Amino acid sequence: MVTSTRSPRVRMARSLAKRALRERSRLFLAEGPQAVREAMGRSGGITELFVTSPARSRHAELVRAVAATGAPVHEVSGEVMAELAQTVTPQGLLAVCPFIDVPLTELVAAEPRLVVVLANVRDPGNAGTVLRTADAAGAQGVIFADASVDPYNSKCVRSSAGSLFHLPLVLGVSVTQAVSELRRAGLAVLAADGSAALGLDDLDRVGRLGQPTAWLFGNEAWGLPADLVAQADEAVSVPIYGQAESLNLAAAAAVCLYASARAQYGGAAQSR
Repeated sequence: MVTSTRSPRVRMARSLAKRALRERSRLFLAEGPQAVREAMGRSGGITELFVTSPARSRHAELVRAVAATGAPVHEVSGEVMAELAQTVTPQGLLAVCPFIDVPLTELVAAEPRLVVVLANVRDPGNAGTVLRTADAAGAQGVIFADASVDPYNSKCVRSSAGSLFHLPLVLGVSVTQAVSELRRAGLAVLAADGSAALGLDDLDRVGRLGQPTAWLFGNEAWGLPADLVAQADEAVSVPIYGQAESLNLAAAAAVCLYASARAQYGGAAQSR
């Protein structure tokens, strides 16, 4: 059992809390049984696993499955896990995983029908929630454009509830580049903008939500600037029927993505 927080392996894993060191090594941390399980679904998804003795007993089958891939499994003390984990109450399982993002060209070549573009989205919890929603709505990719948060941030990974491992992610491109490539691939680009005159219901009524679509979502506080809205084919607002001033980013994204999903799938998806 590893009991020292000064262990070289522990120090290496702990360094992945910093974005610069994640980018240098192209490794990140995934905490908890759900994240570990979802990472297992990808080829080469886990490079090593840290586990406490109680967690090893609770999740014995999962730990055995990780070990069977050849990834080293390190049993650690509670103190070491507390040093590694990014949560107040660690779940006792923490995996080191390789980056999983893909080039924009690869995403576009797969002929996606529903894509999310995040522009300057800074909050990792929001970004992770949008990732989870995009996955649930059947989207085929999420693009973290411009100065958006790092999706490998531990809070973003947790908020995605495993969906990070299900969708192609594209990083390090500009909104302009993303919009250009997606439009060239035949997707309509819709900008979610609370001040737009055209409403989501208007698009639904004329049947435009069923076409391949890329949704552009902006920063939590100030939304999309005018120059980015201008790059979209349409700016679209989510209708407000009550007295609320607006919806937050995650809620607005859920409404927009499910409107597109419903139009594209035609009710064919099964409820879970």
